[in-house]
Amino acid sequence: MDTDANAAANGPGMPQLDFATFPNQIFWLVVTVVIIYLILSRVALPRIGAVLAERRGTITNDIARAEELKLKAEAAAAAHDKALADARAEASKIVEKAKAEMQAELDVALQKADAEIAARTAESEARIAEIRASAAEAVEVVAKDTVHELLGALGQKSDGRSVNAAVSARIKQGDAA
Repeated sequence: MDTDANAAANGPGMPQLDFATFPNQIFWLVVTVVIIYLILSRVALPRIGAVLAERRGTITNDIARAEELKLKAEAAAAAHDKALADARAEASKIVEKAKAEMQAELDVALQKADAEIAARTAESEARIAEIRASAAEAVEVVAKDTVHELLGALGQKSDGRSVNAAVSARIKQGDAA
């Protein structure tokens, strides 16, 4: 217990709490704060300010570049849309031209086919007319021969002119009917 009494008699145990050393502590506190202030204001804060200014400049430049690229992209998109519209218009013109050309070729081909059909029809009608004429001649010849044979079989004498005239008149009556 003696030691406790000596400690209590000697004063407080922590020097920071000793009022006798307060002016000395305040002096060193002020010196330390001034040194820290000078170090921060002369070294650290300019560096931090420079870094912040550099970052601000970089961000501003990046934003400006992004705006510039955005405008270029919009211009490129507009140019692409215009080129696409022009290409579609050109393709439409080409299709219309091709349709017109094909229609013209088709019209020419149809005219040729119609002319060929008309020519073949005329040729066929001419052949049919020839066949009818030759058939009529053949019928007339056969009829005359048959009349001569019949008259001969019946014992009649046949006059060539009168038989020919009668058969020709009869055939003409049949053609008229």
